[in-house]
Amino acid sequence: MNNLKVEVIEEATLKNFNTYKINAKAKYLVKVKDIDSLREVLKYCQKMGLQYFILGAGSNVILDEYFKGMVIKIEIDNFEIKDKIVTCGAGMMMGKLAKRTIDDNLTGLEWAINIPGTVGGSIVGNAGAYNSEMFDNLVKVKVLDKNLEIKTLKKEEIQYGYRHTNLKDAQVIVLEGTFKLEAGNKEESLALVKDRCERRMASQPLDMPSAGSVFRNPQNDHAGRLIEEAGLKGRQIGGAKVSEKHANFIVNTGTATSNDIKNLIRLIQDKIKEKYNIDLILEQEIVDWKN
Repeated sequence: MNNLKVEVIEEATLKNFNTYKINAKAKYLVKVKDIDSLREVLKYCQKMGLQYFILGAGSNVILDEYFKGMVIKIEIDNFEIKDKIVTCGAGMMMGKLAKRTIDDNLTGLEWAINIPGTVGGSIVGNAGAYNSEMFDNLVKVKVLDKNLEIKTLKKEEIQYGYRHTNLKDAQVIVLEGTFKLEAGNKEESLALVKDRCERRMASQPLDMPSAGSVFRNPQNDHAGRLIEEAGLKGRQIGGAKVSEKHANFIVNTGTATSNDIKNLIRLIQDKIKEKYNIDLILEQEIVDWKN
């Protein structure tokens, strides 16, 4: 892989590649800069019988302790705006995408300014905030299928819903997303962003490592309200703790392992089921690498 646009790290710590700051490790961490390099890396994994895992910004995942395979971080971040149509690479951070569209006087992605994920990961999970989501503006997605062929999927060809799509089940890797936005006003967009940033700072535990909202909101209710009313704010297992500031956040107090977080999630789910007969659905992805 010497001639490819990649960076390879052996026996890599993933602590700085997941927002929970779990001290997970992988036999290989490979940062991929373009599509051709990604395809060659995947061919190498197939040839060597090496398991691989595609990692975005690590903002919505609970990583297991050690992976004997290859963690692939896609850093493809091409960007183009033409006639209110925006195309960008899967590795671009959502905040950067939102800012660049606002700077170009386009509106529709202001809600995404504080989403701590990549475009690719946000498309796969249909990320959202403030009653908006990725598929509101998505037009099409360029993917690499399981045969390592590049395909374009129109929005209508993808099954999607609240914080979910069928892209992961379809065994495709998102390479690029295309969005249709509307003409806006930069100053108005920036004022909206400022207001939402202030609200976020006031209501979320941004001073401690977390992976955002732990559970999906039940219909016509809020997971945080249920967890708080069940008396679980501040509940702690090992280094994982239910935030005192927002009950739908689990934070790492400094020593949390993936097991600490998973055990706390199960405790919350059991208590909410017992008290309200509601099954809280996990919004985050538990990554149990099968070594």
